[in-house]
Amino acid sequence: QVQLVESGGGLVQPGGSLRLSCAASRSLFSISVMGWYRQAPGKERELVAAMTRGGSTNYADSVKGRFTISRDNAKNTTYLQMNSLKPEDTAVYYCNAFIQTFGYWGQGTQVTVSS
Repeated sequence: QVQLVESGGGLVQPGGSLRLSCAASRSLFSISVMGWYRQAPGKERELVAAMTRGGSTNYADSVKGRFTISRDNAKNTTYLQMNSLKPEDTAVYYCNAFIQTFGYWGQGTQVTVSS
């Protein structure tokens, strides 16, 4: 098992930046894949970015070049740096940890991009 706590969401103007954090209750080396997902009202949850234990990354086409996933192993924390934010990035953002055959979710953090 793992507990995940997200933070860093908020209200930002279009073109602005935010950094989300996801603190895990166990070592990131014990987690196969850490991912960030988002869910906008009326839409399905979608993958935004993911990083494997080995450091490989994957991004949704809609965020490539704008978002960056990273991690601090000493702090057991994964980050999502979001730049050049657009109104369509507005959603609840969730952290996910995939361990063996099960995915664990955080509680989510709201990101609103609006002028």
